[in-house]
Amino acid sequence: MALLNVTLPWNVSLDHSYFKSNISELEDTQPTPENWPALFILAIIFFTVAGNILVIMAVSIESKLHNATNYFLCSLAVADMLVGFLVMPASLISILYNHTWPLPELLCPMWIFLDVLFSTASIMHLCAISLDRYIGIRNPIKYSRGNSLQKTMIKIVSVWTVSVVLSLPIPVIGFQDKQKVFVNGTCTMNEPRFVLVGSTVAFFVPLIIMVVCYYLTLRDLQKHSASFPQESNSQHSSHRISDSSLLKSTSFTNKFTFPSKKGSQRQGRRGMMQALKNERRASKVLGIVFFLFLIMWCPFFITNVLIAICQENSSEHLYNLIHFFVWVGYVSSGVNPLIYTLFNETYRQAFARYLRCKYENKPEKKTQATQSY
Repeated sequence: MALLNVTLPWNVSLDHSYFKSNISELEDTQPTPENWPALFILAIIFFTVAGNILVIMAVSIESKLHNATNYFLCSLAVADMLVGFLVMPASLISILYNHTWPLPELLCPMWIFLDVLFSTASIMHLCAISLDRYIGIRNPIKYSRGNSLQKTMIKIVSVWTVSVVLSLPIPVIGFQDKQKVFVNGTCTMNEPRFVLVGSTVAFFVPLIIMVVCYYLTLRDLQKHSASFPQESNSQHSSHRISDSSLLKSTSFTNKFTFPSKKGSQRQGRRGMMQALKNERRASKVLGIVFFLFLIMWCPFFITNVLIAICQENSSEHLYNLIHFFVWVGYVSSGVNPLIYTLFNETYRQAFARYLRCKYENKPEKKTQATQSY
């Protein structure tokens, strides 16, 4: 061992300290277990972007999906795609640097702005869908007359405008005082009043509206379903009653063609049955979308509000939780395409064709009414 303590011509001493320091440097360069979560996050980002691109393509190409709700879902897919394209990568970089912000400081408020904008746009889209469906079922005749593509686009633009207005104070606050967007080197909003007001206006209030409208929609559908057997079994029911019931039960999509005055009562009852069936199917799928959004984003917003209220008294566990909960919320942006694939045949067939590079919408023999939603 004495031979190891000699000094070489280039003045490097081969003692124990030399080997110890070099071994420690080699250990620092070895991959750490944190790279596995990073690979998992990369997969989430890929499927979020790719899945929502498929949704946008399906609504743009498939004529069966050209209706108000699917236009809203397409706009929602744009917001979710941008989350995967602009928000998730910066968050991943922050994770790799132990939740510190390694990018230029000027990008921090812009990143928070985009993050809040797209999450606000998501809840606003779901809230608008709930309101639109309820109004369409509550006042179908008035709704069908005023429900055009142009008006649907105006509603979507309004949703984005509200989302931008609610998120715009973030870059203004951040550029004026960088301490408002940095906490111990972490890029996060540090203005308790804005967090409390913003979370209430941009999440909790729309969430309440969404849940109430969804409940009222289900209640009205249940009433129509309960009244249908009485009307269909009555031999003295007039054609006007059948048409009226059908109008009330037909959704905003207007995909079903109402029977004319020359149509039979049987056609009217079949149409009403199909309309109710389509509405129940649409309500089931959208209900799953609403429920998943709620359970995935509520933990983040509740924790965020607790941190804003407690401020300096917030424990380190809350900050660790919010880093986890924000990614649970991000995952919701990639879940919707999976839900559409599992529960809607039109989306499922379209996705399968696109993945095989077949984009033509070949007409098929219609054996049943077009699928609603």
